[in-house]
Formats: sequence, C-alpha cells, structure tokens
Amino acid sequence: MKEKKEKIIFLEGNKVILRPIRKETDLELFTRFFNDPEVRFYLSSVFPKTIRDEENWFDNQVGKNDNVILSIETREDSRLVGLMGLHRINWISKTAFTGACLGEKEYWGKGYGTDAKMILLNYAFNTLNLRKICSTAYDFNKRSQKYNQKCGYQIEGLRKKQFFVRGSYCDEVLLAVYKKDWLPLWKKYQKENNLK
Repeated sequence: MKEKKEKIIFLEGNKVILRPIRKETDLELFTRFFNDPEVRFYLSSVFPKTIRDEENWFDNQVGKNDNVILSIETREDSRLVGLMGLHRINWISKTAFTGACLGEKEYWGKGYGTDAKMILLNYAFNTLNLRKICSTAYDFNKRSQKYNQKCGYQIEGLRKKQFFVRGSYCDEVLLAVYKKDWLPLWKKYQKENNLK
C-alpha cells in the first residue's frame, strides 16, 4: 500500500495554499506556463523557456534572503495553478515587490489570485514586518490592475512607453500598498473568508 504524503502548507487562504516550490514536480509545469503565448503576453518573458532554464533559476534562488517564492495550489484538489512571490526585499527600507503568474487559465478571474495575494500580503506585513509592497502591470493588463487594487494597492505612477509588447510600446503602471492602509482590508477579508 502506498503511503499518503502529507500536504505541505506554508500559507493557507480560503481558495489556495502557498507552499515552497518543489524542483522535482513544479518546474516542468512552470515551463509550460511561461511558454504559453496567452500567459506570456502578460509577463516580461519573450524567449522560450526550457526545463534547464527553470532548474538554473531555481538553483539561483537557494539561500537568497531577498526573495520568497511560493507555489500556488488550490485547496480543493491540490492542483498547482501558479506561483507568487515577494522580490527585491529591502530589509532596511522595509519594502518589496510582488510578482505572480497564474498559469492555469481556467482559474483566471475566479478569485484565486486575490486569495493568494491577500495571504502573501499578510505574511509580508504581519510576519516579515514590511511596510510597503509594490507591483507593476502593463497598462493593458486591466485584470492585474483590478486584482491588485482589490488587495489594497493604489496606482502611484506610470512609466510611459516602457515596454515593447506585440508590436507596440505600452506604459508600465506602478502600484503599491502600505501596511497601515491594508490592515483594515485584511480584517474584513479574514472575516468574510473565515481566516485566522
């Protein structure tokens, strides 16, 4: 009889869990996500990604204290649907950037990204004691802007014609959320979703 593996949970939300990335199981799926034209359209990745590229990326993350990268799994069936992280953590200024990729497109627009972002922000603000979290989005990526704003981010600025995407230049939208502004939103989110 096969022994049942214990589920690894680092952070738990209403719809998702965030757990450490597993090189043996996750990187092949990440390679599919980052090569998918629809997913890649919203990312800064323009070159083909191989499993070797993903392995090298993973190996370069080991031991770094300025990145926290986690896999996003659904709670109901433990399906790996993406990854999310805190990047460029500045321990002196107490700031960081968030980045996310929800690679399974059937989960887009259904609250999985919002749930993952809210529990990651709880970790960033209430465990790591960061004070400001930044993010960016292409100006045409309204879904990303909307879900960030749902999580408390405000637009701080714009970098005009910053990126070349599919034949034309687009603006980069700069977003940020401060701990003091986010805490009341978190209390409401916790109550609505029965989170501790």
